[in-house]
Amino acid sequence: MARTRPYGESSHASIWLWLGWALVILVADQATKMLILGSYRFGDATPITPFFNIVRAHNTGAAFSFLAQAGGWQRWLFTGFGLVAALFILWQLRAHPGQKLFSFALASILGGAVGNVIDRMMHGYVVDFLDFYWASSHFPAFNVADAAITLGAAGLMLDELLRVRRRR
Repeated sequence: MARTRPYGESSHASIWLWLGWALVILVADQATKMLILGSYRFGDATPITPFFNIVRAHNTGAAFSFLAQAGGWQRWLFTGFGLVAALFILWQLRAHPGQKLFSFALASILGGAVGNVIDRMMHGYVVDFLDFYWASSHFPAFNVADAAITLGAAGLMLDELLRVRRRR
């Protein structure tokens, strides 16, 4: 009896495609961070447009600097979360490589999570450098890894909405 596959899953799909995408994100993230670390001192900024700067910022916390002032233990907590998330994502990618949107989203999160784990392990903080603002209100600075994680989270939400819609 042939195994039936969920909607959007191909028998020829491979986890390697998704790991390749995660690697592209990881390389882009680390390369841009190396450029910032090599060209900027902490706090330096270059205005690019009336709403965007390139800056060098360090985030010892999580998203929006959550727990940034916690005293250092958070480095290992967030590193552990990143590693556990990476292992879970690898398991999911292996189980569902043919679900394109789902796997794209997970691979995006994987590349970003590993990029930020590398920063925490190497520096004790995550290097952020994209600074968007309006008037004097600045959105928290972020990086390529953060953008990929956000893209992945949006992809997971869209995938679930489409899955629910297909069930109707």
